[in-house]
Amino acid sequence: MTAREALAEAARRLAAAGIDSANWEARQLVGHAAGATPTALAADPDRQVSRPVFDALVGRREAREPLAYVLGEWGFRRLTLRTDRRALVPRPETEVVVERCLALLRALERPCVLDLGTGTGAIAFALADEKPDARVTGVDMSPEALALARENTELTGLDVELREGGVEVAAEGWDLVVSNPPYVGAEELDGLEPEVRDWEPRAALLDTGLHERLARVARTRFLVLEVGAGQAEAVAATLAEAGYRGTRITRDLAGIERVVEAERA
Repeated sequence: MTAREALAEAARRLAAAGIDSANWEARQLVGHAAGATPTALAADPDRQVSRPVFDALVGRREAREPLAYVLGEWGFRRLTLRTDRRALVPRPETEVVVERCLALLRALERPCVLDLGTGTGAIAFALADEKPDARVTGVDMSPEALALARENTELTGLDVELREGGVEVAAEGWDLVVSNPPYVGAEELDGLEPEVRDWEPRAALLDTGLHERLARVARTRFLVLEVGAGQAEAVAATLAEAGYRGTRITRDLAGIERVVEAERA
């Protein structure tokens, strides 16, 4: 089949599966199947695309498997990271978390940074990439997620220490601790998109009170947390009760209060 035929069929099938961005995603999938960029496909619509490869990719997305998992890679800030079911898909709102970390770290030389619940390593690798003198450590309780993060170490070539661990690591003493902890309430799970509800690791989604535990345990100058919609004020209050000052809340590109940061008093 030609790229032109593949694009039309993919867009039709994805739209029928309830995917809003069907045309854009069709270009990504057909490009992946053809080993070409969407721009190259537009310039060469008669390029041949393997029908078996095409059907395998589109079929996975029709089943509402996240596009990032189907493609096996996803962009995050200046990086391209390997992605699959072992960890959450890196999201644009988390790029705002990185922005706030970089702002806090700007005046510090060789800061020690902890990314708690690192998953793919997106936050840790972005900080190591954009603050090269930082000594960045990423920890996760999931051995599967850590294995994926180690693959991204090889992929990016960035110097990030990765080790298994949980909130107790935050007590070791850091210049900055950052985390995108699970913050979805159990009662919210059924209302999530199937890409999230049925495919992403449940342990990385469901709220277990990690924001509060981290605020109590962390020995750090700065603490930066990603939060769910409507949670920012409560998390900010928790930080104040735990002895933090200078609390700041930052909105993501959708206007949602997404990042809470504060400094140890």
